[in-house]
Amino acid sequence: MTVKVLFVCTGNICRSPTAQAVFRHVVAREGLAAHVECDSAGTHDYHVGEPPDPRAQDAATRRGYDMSDLRGRQVSREDFAVFDYVLAMDEYNLELLSRLCPRAHARKLRLLMEFATLHEMREVPDPYYGGATGFERVLDMVEDAARGLLEELRERLPA
Repeated sequence: MTVKVLFVCTGNICRSPTAQAVFRHVVAREGLAAHVECDSAGTHDYHVGEPPDPRAQDAATRRGYDMSDLRGRQVSREDFAVFDYVLAMDEYNLELLSRLCPRAHARKLRLLMEFATLHEMREVPDPYYGGATGFERVLDMVEDAARGLLEELRERLPA
């Protein structure tokens, strides 16, 4: 059995690739890479084919996460059938996903921060127009939520 997780933000160059890189690392470290797949996408097509923002990559690299192989893509209707979890970084993108998502897959839509245990914020703030500290904050929040998400997935995976 494989569980598939899609992380979604606006342009797919800051928050969602950060979440993908962190979660991919956590899953591999826990020896679950054969059972969990993840990807990321944007609700908009601004950065299709582009690598993650250099500031996001720098912050991630400092913490041991590699996202150099990731490229921006736009979410598609097919994603809702393929992925078991479609996790938005904020309410705005959750609303856009809700409009695009076929009703049969609506239960898959959630906010990433629902899985956080140390942060009470429901949304991962977009660091694009801010300074370097915003990318560090995104990493703090995503690391927290990734641990909680992994705990939920452990319940679905074979022992």
